[in-house]
Amino acid sequence: MKKSILVIVCLFFSLFSYAQKFSFSTNFVDYINLGTLNFEASYALSRHFTIDSGVKYNPFSFGNKKKRMQNKQQTYYVGTKFWPWYVYSGWWFSSDIRYQEYSKGGICCPKTTEGDRFGIGLGAGYSYMLTTHLNITFGFSIWTGYDKFKRYDCPVCGITLVKGRRLFFLPEDIIISLVYVF
Repeated sequence: MKKSILVIVCLFFSLFSYAQKFSFSTNFVDYINLGTLNFEASYALSRHFTIDSGVKYNPFSFGNKKKRMQNKQQTYYVGTKFWPWYVYSGWWFSSDIRYQEYSKGGICCPKTTEGDRFGIGLGAGYSYMLTTHLNITFGFSIWTGYDKFKRYDCPVCGITLVKGRRLFFLPEDIIISLVYVF
């Protein structure tokens, strides 16, 4: 009887628990982009698929009122990754749905653009296992969608130059991430 219970308990835990099911990561390249804070969480659905969701947030402005630089944003996304070999190791291909509210300007010229973007993204990369629980990931992603925007003459004056809607196609992420897998 004791052996039967032990076998059932072992089978239960082997069916519902396996290593490397969750991960959390942060992309170092986003911090270079005027201090954009970012976080991504991932869950392994099977041996080859993960579901991912993430957020990017940048509330920072640099400089004075006449020469202000900013790339303010809040971006939210949810998507999936396909891992040909095994989750959290080797090559991966991704797709996601994104929303972004942004205000950028003063970087190359004093004009400021702000608006809302909705779209889909595609990406690819490679995840290298450093230790059992720590990976470094390299990748690149692009996204396309719909942009509703306003362009202003300067970051603080508020004089509207252009207002409109358009389709866009942009690079979204250059990825050099540190990933903790557990």
